[in-house]
Amino acid sequence: MELAIQTEHLTKIYAGRVIAVNDMSLNVPSGAVYGLLGPNGAGKTTTLRLLLGLQRPSAGNAKVFGHPCGPNATNVRAMIGYLPTHPVLPGHLCPIEYLDLLGKLCRIPQQIRKPRLTSLLRAVGLLSATDRRIQTFSTGMRTRLGIAASLLADPPLLVWDEPTAGLDPSARRFTLDLIRELAKSRTVMVATHILSDIDQICDHVGVMHEGRMIFSGSMREMKQRLQRDDFCLELDGDPEDVRQLAEQAAQVQGIKIQPHEQNTVLVEVADGHSRAGVMAEVLRLVDASKLTLQAIRSTQNETEFAYLQLLQQDSDHGFRRFDLQSPLKEHAVTSDSGV
Repeated sequence: MELAIQTEHLTKIYAGRVIAVNDMSLNVPSGAVYGLLGPNGAGKTTTLRLLLGLQRPSAGNAKVFGHPCGPNATNVRAMIGYLPTHPVLPGHLCPIEYLDLLGKLCRIPQQIRKPRLTSLLRAVGLLSATDRRIQTFSTGMRTRLGIAASLLADPPLLVWDEPTAGLDPSARRFTLDLIRELAKSRTVMVATHILSDIDQICDHVGVMHEGRMIFSGSMREMKQRLQRDDFCLELDGDPEDVRQLAEQAAQVQGIKIQPHEQNTVLVEVADGHSRAGVMAEVLRLVDASKLTLQAIRSTQNETEFAYLQLLQQDSDHGFRRFDLQSPLKEHAVTSDSGV
């Protein structure tokens, strides 16, 4: 399997005090849409800057299509189309002037550069704004122009940092649809903290927490980490009938059921029991009651729950590690043993 991105023990420490990226080993398959997920401050942007060679790692290394990354790796940067969060663009220029300048810097011949930049402006929906100064653009328009800029040199790898941040629903939908289309012919890495974006466009995901990569794999593997299997039934009818249904369903082996919200019951499936079997039995009771089933839904988005579970497990693990290895605790144990 060809790898678009590979890192080994990649580490970045600022001023000897702040650990931004902590011993990251990562493999991104060529052709994947890889979501780099994590809360703000997790180290996502620093990771992207290390891949681009905009910063030097404190330890470890990174490669793009087998080529080492670094400040002097111009060949690597030529293979990456980068979109920063809220791109800062020269406001005094028009879109054509800006893209033409970038094309010259990338040494793209004029006979290729001119048709390509007009095609890109049309693709991102800015053809009608070519006579406007960039400083008059909205956030969404600036993001679209940044997308066009990242595609100008036709790179095999796109690295986009929070591409939907601050966008209205229409611009966000456009960006996600564009990522799906671009992924047909290249590798895409999207750094974001927006779970719904990852769920819609990515087939692989990495979860960062406090500079560490705590999970990396396919979306399917991430969702398989779920440790619960429950659902909600939204019902229409008398609240007393809902209460009676809950009492009857509580007798079914392998479940715990309780009123959740108004006319809604939460069904928790015990380990070792079939979700489908439990659901069928509960639905049989609903059908025999005076209630009408309005909807069946998960209590929480699967991706969201898996993500939150990963963060909690990492936090718990870190606390246990500290608790077991803390010099204070070792001192306390020694002192107690000496009494």
